[in-house]
Amino acid sequence: MTHVREHDHEKEHRRGRPRSEAAERAILAAVVTLLEDGVPLGALSIERIARTAGVGKATIYRRWQDKEELFVDVLREIEPPEPELPGTSALDDLTVILESLRRRGLAQRSSVLLHNVFAEMKSRPKLWGEYHRMVIEPRRVATLAAIRRGIATGELRDDLGVDLMSDMIVGPMLVRTLHRPDAPLDDDLAGRIIDAVLQGLTPRK
Repeated sequence: MTHVREHDHEKEHRRGRPRSEAAERAILAAVVTLLEDGVPLGALSIERIARTAGVGKATIYRRWQDKEELFVDVLREIEPPEPELPGTSALDDLTVILESLRRRGLAQRSSVLLHNVFAEMKSRPKLWGEYHRMVIEPRRVATLAAIRRGIATGELRDDLGVDLMSDMIVGPMLVRTLHRPDAPLDDDLAGRIIDAVLQGLTPRK
């Protein structure tokens, strides 16, 4: 079952009432269950969520102002944590970052829940903005930081600009995972992308 993380004090204060851990756990688990069963995100009603969780609608509204605020917390629960970077070299860190993207791509292909959520999330600005803040931006920050470390240590060239270098490294994996759903995501793909970027497309002599 999905592990429910602790919420921060600001959110608890905003809700204005003592929080029931068991109730929140049941509500978040109910949404995840419904999504796993293939219920579209847009079709989830507070009534159905409350019924599945075994709570009253008022219990949900005491904790979340609306469905989208609830769904933001669900996103936090289903999103895997960012990988711990080895720190042995910038290239090792970048390989781990790409590998996490590959695994996310595999999970999205095989999970009804993730497919359901991502299919509708972009049409919901609040959800997409929160996902961008929680997942996409931290990942980009980590990638840029690894590239800067690589430049500082001499692993990477210093005349291209970190944004372009990030796009060149991350772009191929995003194409495979997001835009080519039938493309293979082999176990060694992250390393092959890093090697190809470093070596370029010019034939070896």
